[in-house]
Amino acid sequence: MKFPKFADLILFENDDVIVVNKPPFISSLDERGEGSSEISMLRLAKAYWDDAQICHRLDKETSGALIFAKNPEAYRSISIQFEKRKVKKVYHAVIDGTHTFDNLLVDLPILNVGKGSVTISRQEGKRAETWFQSLKYYKHYTLVECRPITGRMHQIRIHLATQRASIAGDEMYKGEPVFLSKIKRKYHLGKDQEELPIMKRFALHAYEVTFRVNPETEVTIHAPYPKDFETLLKLLDKFDS
Repeated sequence: MKFPKFADLILFENDDVIVVNKPPFISSLDERGEGSSEISMLRLAKAYWDDAQICHRLDKETSGALIFAKNPEAYRSISIQFEKRKVKKVYHAVIDGTHTFDNLLVDLPILNVGKGSVTISRQEGKRAETWFQSLKYYKHYTLVECRPITGRMHQIRIHLATQRASIAGDEMYKGEPVFLSKIKRKYHLGKDQEELPIMKRFALHAYEVTFRVNPETEVTIHAPYPKDFETLLKLLDKFDS
């Protein structure tokens, strides 16, 4: 995999913060136990700016807006905003099936059971809230806006799964990959050809983030879709609308 230049990913930068459009398949932090050869967003950021600190995380497969602080004061300020739920995050997801979510609030507590997996537990889980709004309907899928209020691991993914609306391609939560043969009529594969999914990951993108860069100034940074997400939507527009 070819690694992007960090500078090319920057959506916003000032003296205190950098917001980048994280590509899919790169971890936010160095992954434990994978040896030190695995590249991470934090490592790319530090090569660009020595004191860079990451302010939150996105799953490895998730693309989109990711905030770095350039100095300890900025890191402290943004961390407090996250703690107090002052950072507004908007994600876009393509989900299995046609679902009409009209400002639906899912507030099921999430328990981290270790080894990178979580479950819903009303007894032991931590508070978790996500708002969902359907943006566009297809025959077999829906484009949904997701606004997490809390920041639990896999929160959007498991909250959608509880609505029988798993993210397309999210096999951990029973999401099916999208194949062209499912949406395109008279689609023929060549002999001995194996069909690959349109997207090689689950369809989740951190579309927008809003936070204060200083007490007076709030910024909203919008992260354009990466190529794979854009291609999926174009094909759904063409063959599944």
